[in-house]
Amino acid sequence: MKSYRKELWFQVPARLGFVNITPEVEKCMKESGIREGLVLVNAMHITASVFINDNESGLHHDYEVWLEKLAPHEPISQYRHNVGEENADAHMKRQIMGREVVVAVTDGKLDFGPWEQIFYGEFDGRRKKRVLIKIIGE
Repeated sequence: MKSYRKELWFQVPARLGFVNITPEVEKCMKESGIREGLVLVNAMHITASVFINDNESGLHHDYEVWLEKLAPHEPISQYRHNVGEENADAHMKRQIMGREVVVAVTDGKLDFGPWEQIFYGEFDGRRKKRVLIKIIGE
């Protein structure tokens, strides 16, 4: 069995944002030479996420509105974690959206369903954070 590892770095200029990272993951697939196996993509920071969904701007807007309703940023005083910090809501948003995804690799390609894409979700942006790509297989 072969193994491949790479880190991708992101610095989202806003506090919250979504980045389609499917092309970067596909590039890693080609670099790995793995034809059959699994790819793990996970956020290496506790206020960021990796998830799979449709690449549609209306949906991304709806996510932002929905997440803010579930875990509003303000008032900052509502969170015990925010003593000296201001990102408790980002931790909760990450918990909702998830830490990682695993995708099957078939014939050297990501084995997606219709419309599926991989996204990096940022909930406490404006600084560099990384995503791990780990591919195993033959």
